[in-house]
Amino acid sequence: MGRKIIECNAPLSPGGSICHETLTANTEEELLEIAGRHAINVHGLSNTEGLRDQLRGMIKDAR
Repeated sequence: MGRKIIECNAPLSPGGSICHETLTANTEEELLEIAGRHAINVHGLSNTEGLRDQLRGMIKDAR
């Protein structure tokens, strides 16, 4: 199994610049943990099942 990535392209603030962080991990579970912390700490989102579902949908295989 290869590495997994999530490419964040969320706004850093309303009307502000866009985040260009690429998050990587060896497993989906590890990536969800890293991406969840990023979403909460950088973007101020809440740790909800909806957030985790959204993050799962953003996971891609690294090239």
